[in-house]
Amino acid sequence: MDPINVAERLGRWSAGRGALYALLAARLRRLIDDGELPAGTPLPPDRVLASTLAVGRSTVVAAYDLLQSEGRIVRRQGSGTRVAGDPLARPAETTSAPVFLDLLEPRADVIPLACAAPDAPPAELAECYARILPELAATTSDIGYYPTGHPRLRHAVAEYYRNRGVPTSFEQILVTTGGQQALSLLARCFLQPGDRVLMESPSSPPALEAFRAKAAVIQSLSPGLAGFAAAAHDHRPALAYVIPTFQNPTGSVLPPPARRRLAETAAALGVPLIEDEVLAELGFPGFSTPPPLAVHSDAVITVGSLSKTVWGGLRIGWVRAAAPTIAQLARIRAVHDLGGDVPTQLAAADLLPHLATICARRAPERQARHDHLRAELTRLLPDWHAPAVTGGQTLWIRLPHGDGTSFTQAALRHGVAILPGSGLDPTGTSETHIRIHYLHPPPTLTEAAHRLANAWHTYNPPPTPIPAPPSLAM
Repeated sequence: MDPINVAERLGRWSAGRGALYALLAARLRRLIDDGELPAGTPLPPDRVLASTLAVGRSTVVAAYDLLQSEGRIVRRQGSGTRVAGDPLARPAETTSAPVFLDLLEPRADVIPLACAAPDAPPAELAECYARILPELAATTSDIGYYPTGHPRLRHAVAEYYRNRGVPTSFEQILVTTGGQQALSLLARCFLQPGDRVLMESPSSPPALEAFRAKAAVIQSLSPGLAGFAAAAHDHRPALAYVIPTFQNPTGSVLPPPARRRLAETAAALGVPLIEDEVLAELGFPGFSTPPPLAVHSDAVITVGSLSKTVWGGLRIGWVRAAAPTIAQLARIRAVHDLGGDVPTQLAAADLLPHLATICARRAPERQARHDHLRAELTRLLPDWHAPAVTGGQTLWIRLPHGDGTSFTQAALRHGVAILPGSGLDPTGTSETHIRIHYLHPPPTLTEAAHRLANAWHTYNPPPTPIPAPPSLAM
């Protein structure tokens, strides 16, 4: 196993109390006992893992010695270090992506700057739940299973797109449990192992995880899928994926003429194109969100969600696509999920007409927090390059030296969870970047900036950049 993969699986190993070697051993012990590191898995050499984690070699040696004394690992001169036991055991199918660690391993003493979403529901959401209660109480002769989504919400989403200039029928909408499920269903629908996917580099971690879960080969292009036509001719992709508005993580916005060219070219070449609009409504005051790509071609597949615009706990997403694609996605979903929570879907249907109002009301606060964090970083870390954005939720920061992977570990030891650029870039060319979000209140952002500055001033980068994790990327 590559050392970076081990580092990602280690997650927040150093965010506890006690000696670093003991914390490292405890985390490795848990991964071994839970089957995350199956028997026979090769572990990185002492020096390599030490550089990866930005710790001294003695820390890794002491941790390995402790695990060896417990019989959990085997160390032999000339053959390296491996997890003890039967090497034929199969690993569990789980994720080690750092972006999910905020959710899987929350800690009160760590400021989470990795996974971004609104942390409080707006008043309108509670009002919508109150309004749908009489309808819910009067429901009869309805078992509540809707693999394609509740009809009321499907009609509401279709109306939402019609109001944005995209003719859409009820049959073109599939409701999902958040945008992540939408991406996973699309990956299952369109991809077989070895199929190629054209996507931006860097790009959204959830999308990368969904496509990698199908063993897809990622063919990377610049944000906006520059060079799409040539790449599609050369590689014959089964799927393409783009975030045209507030691209995750760079925050870039694809201009209208480029949107038209991309949508029309994908349709002409017969390449299914997924447009991720999860962040599209998050512009700052004065920013006018361009129309969806689907305005230019009905062949575009659009993914949306309320989790990033309304509240992270509102697990409502959707796919807008041709009716036959929606029917196929519903059959795939039914194998795993007979339908989402009906009361939540009814409330979401009632809320959707108010989405623009909610986003506009919150936009000044998001911009103020964006400006505050950038000002703090400029004051405390003037060598960092953190370009301003016009919307979205995150900053894409280039470090002046070192690499994002090892600095992420250093930041974690100072109580801040961030994302290394290598985890968002299948080409491995974003090692010098990190991604952080700015959704916390200003006092929390100030504290986070101070912790990052303390981590940076004590950061001792490895002598050579940490290589990116191996992936099925070109």
